[in-house]
Amino acid sequence: MAKAGEAAPGAARPLVLERVRKMDTAVNLSNSGQVMRAQVAACTRLLNMAGILHYSGHVSVRVPGKEQLYIQSREQSRAEVTPDSILLVDFDGNVVEGDDKPPSELVIHTEIYRARADVGAVVHNHMELATAVTLAKGAEVKIMDFHAVRWASGVPVMREVGHIKTKADGEALARALGDADALLLRGHGLVLTSESAPAILADTNHFQDNLKAMKEALSFSSELEPLTAEDLARVQKFMDRDHHIAKMWNYYVNEGRKSGVIPEDWEVTL
Repeated sequence: MAKAGEAAPGAARPLVLERVRKMDTAVNLSNSGQVMRAQVAACTRLLNMAGILHYSGHVSVRVPGKEQLYIQSREQSRAEVTPDSILLVDFDGNVVEGDDKPPSELVIHTEIYRARADVGAVVHNHMELATAVTLAKGAEVKIMDFHAVRWASGVPVMREVGHIKTKADGEALARALGDADALLLRGHGLVLTSESAPAILADTNHFQDNLKAMKEALSFSSELEPLTAEDLARVQKFMDRDHHIAKMWNYYVNEGRKSGVIPEDWEVTL
């Protein structure tokens, strides 16, 4: 696994476990623009409700078969996005549908999609614990929570600090990500890749939970004892990712409805 502060290898690495990565899963629900817009808006609001997205950060989903994606606009509050306000943008940054500008770090999304045909959704956020790991000497992500099995093969770190705004920046980020499903940005946060917006919601919560478990474990002992490859292979053998993502998505959508974050007329339940 790459350590914080070290350059991340762009080349593929040996996998500890068989990677679970599906583009055509039940949780994609539909490839219709209406559904994808609603899922991006709901995912954004729910991650904002969780304190992971706030005034900044963004979720996108790829339009299957096209060099296009759905993403929120640059200036709109993450707490106020709606399906109708979600932009359709091409991989060159042109707005195809919508009246606003895309996020200034759009190239994070476009260049990952260009480089990784298997990726259906991307989130960039400034998760505090993720940033902290990159600034702790010798620290690296350990798998403490079995729901973090997706990242057992390693979480690389992009050493270069700063906003990712140019095509060259985005290409460098995609190289740093390589074939991984998570990338830490030194002093900047995190990028996660998944197959859909519901999967992004589940994975983001699990990534944060795993970092919390790392931090809490160190309050009991000065040495971590992460889950072994054998432990995680057992977990992976019986895990039904589609079912788990749908279960988590529906739970958080229902919590969002109760709190008024997700309007009742949004058809986003899986």
